[in-house]
Amino acid sequence: MLLAIDTAGSRCSACLFDPKTRQVLARADPDIGKGHAERLMDDVAGLLGEAGATYADLTRLAVVVGPGSFTGLRVGVAAVRGLSLALGLPALGVGTLEALAEPHRGGGLPVLAVLDAKRGEIYAALHDSDGTEILEPTALAPADLPGFLAGFEEGASLIVTGSGASIAADALAGRWPVRAMPEAYVDIAAVARIAASREPGAVPSPLYLRGADAKPPTRAAIERIAMDAPR
Repeated sequence: MLLAIDTAGSRCSACLFDPKTRQVLARADPDIGKGHAERLMDDVAGLLGEAGATYADLTRLAVVVGPGSFTGLRVGVAAVRGLSLALGLPALGVGTLEALAEPHRGGGLPVLAVLDAKRGEIYAALHDSDGTEILEPTALAPADLPGFLAGFEEGASLIVTGSGASIAADALAGRWPVRAMPEAYVDIAAVARIAASREPGAVPSPLYLRGADAKPPTRAAIERIAMDAPR
């Protein structure tokens, strides 16, 4: 089974997913604001117990790599990289914006996923109706969103989703017809579905779209998690 984790926002989300049946076996989505590091591994242990499974039953790991909270991203990425090292399992990174777009895949319209990044900015990425990334995640001011879409056919309809959906809809008014579908949170099941369909690649690393004092987890931090993980 696949373990998916998302600590990029205020939720401490995790789920166990069966890639063969495409079903969620157990999930937890507590909205805790802060304190992901103290809560995450206990929640994972609880999910394994709920599913009647152990760490030995895991075959793949996935984590949301951002954009999102700097501290939260580091917690999730360090946890998954540590488990990957301890259990010898492949780990995949999934972007916050692609996970927001995933539930709308197959809807016949391109999907503009937008997060309210605060400080007068948004994070945005554009995906085709089949989930293919057209425009990669970018941090920008809402007023710059029409320029971000300059290479995309003006007047074409868009689904706009994410916590910044209403901000984007206002910025695009009169130029792109939008179907706003605000989503405050990423669905952890969407993260699992993406990861189950993707071949493992590079080791997951946080995706930071603007500067901060945050740094990716050190190898020492990863090894500490690996040593503490049940075997």
